[in-house]
Amino acid sequence: MSASILIVDDEVSILNSLSSILEDEGYDVSVAKSGVEALKLCATSPPELMMLDIWMPEMDGLETLRRLRELVPNTQVMMMSGHGSIETAVKAIKLGAYDYIEKPLSLENVTLRVKHALDQHRLEQENRTLRTKVERKFELIGQSPAMQQLKQIIATAGPTNSRVLIGGENGTGKELVARAIHQHSGRATRPFVAVNCAAIPETLIESELFGHERGAFSGATTMKRGQFEQADGGTLFLDEIADMSVSTQAKVLRALQEQQFTRVGGTKLIKVDVRVLAASNKDLLQEIDKGTFREDLFYRLNVVPIVVPTLRDRREDIPLLVKHFLRVHAEEQGLKLKQVSPEAMEVFMHYEWPGNIRELRNLIERLMIMVPGPVIEVSHASVALQVRPQLSAAQSAGGAQPVNTLLTRPYDSLRDARNAFEKEFIARKLREHHWNISRTAEDLKIERSHLHRKIKLLDVEMRPEM
Repeated sequence: MSASILIVDDEVSILNSLSSILEDEGYDVSVAKSGVEALKLCATSPPELMMLDIWMPEMDGLETLRRLRELVPNTQVMMMSGHGSIETAVKAIKLGAYDYIEKPLSLENVTLRVKHALDQHRLEQENRTLRTKVERKFELIGQSPAMQQLKQIIATAGPTNSRVLIGGENGTGKELVARAIHQHSGRATRPFVAVNCAAIPETLIESELFGHERGAFSGATTMKRGQFEQADGGTLFLDEIADMSVSTQAKVLRALQEQQFTRVGGTKLIKVDVRVLAASNKDLLQEIDKGTFREDLFYRLNVVPIVVPTLRDRREDIPLLVKHFLRVHAEEQGLKLKQVSPEAMEVFMHYEWPGNIRELRNLIERLMIMVPGPVIEVSHASVALQVRPQLSAAQSAGGAQPVNTLLTRPYDSLRDARNAFEKEFIARKLREHHWNISRTAEDLKIERSHLHRKIKLLDVEMRPEM
């Protein structure tokens, strides 16, 4: 599809010559003889680029540009003038014009500048789209009282430079909370650097955090900037900080206190301006009692404490989360958007979600891939959340939650995961219909021959349970 350009000028000769040139270049061109006419056209069909004359009767180009920015702020604008001045050009740029071109217009100059303006417009559009996708990916979903309280704390703590310690079970979204705090801060345009302390070997974590000089240790062939340095001016998120050794905790504490450090193997002090957010799924006060976490670091980090609620404590948010994840997975994987039946949603609402939001997201992704039809039914939800039939006495006494076997099995590929789902689903339907192939095929809405092939291919056991 060709780019759309609107030419605005009170001189008919300019409109005719410019539109002819640009149409020959393959653009979709329209014209307007005044600023008022141009604004009317933009209100119904905004162009990608407007070429706007400055000197026009009734409403000049600068006033037209000012009103255009209120109406359609994303349209690219190139100002034109035969009586230009530096002052006029500066005013136009301050009002949001991308470029300023002087008359008389040359063919080569116009086509080149138009191409550059449209290229810039496409880049800005792509950037806005990517930013929207990123924001949606890290959006905090939920309207429950627990989530409203959490969002209020984020809105209050975000604009400050205070350190925040985020607690909560695995999978509750502690990193999302950290990102939300960053987005509410004055550092939002600066880097957000996340470090999973539990995933970095003890021998490498100091190098990862503070960087190292060339030759600092075996394999250090070049100088490396650490995460503190990379987060300069922005936010550093230390996830699972309780998994950091006591000796590394001491160095982190010093870096927090002094906002400076030395790289591993170096002597030069490096000063940074970093806001540190930390998170852990452990009770840090208990870790302090055990001697595995420094008390002084805890109080340095725990300026604003936040505990992220579990999914069990905000069940009313589950329908919103399910719909959100359905949309996200449909967009990311190019799948058709599915619906969830009310009965299936009831299953989701009453499940205990030991893995919290991470478990819910993974489950919805699996159902989006594996459910063949447009609706996720209660049978799909029940099979996907199938549990082991028995728990040990110790587990039962401790109130342990059933384990979701489909979600926790290790799969080598998407095909293996899909086959496992289909095998268990078909076996369950066969048991429901007492191993009657015809009734099972009718329930599954497939041909008998297709069901026979599936049973053979997936090696489904064809015998009643003893």
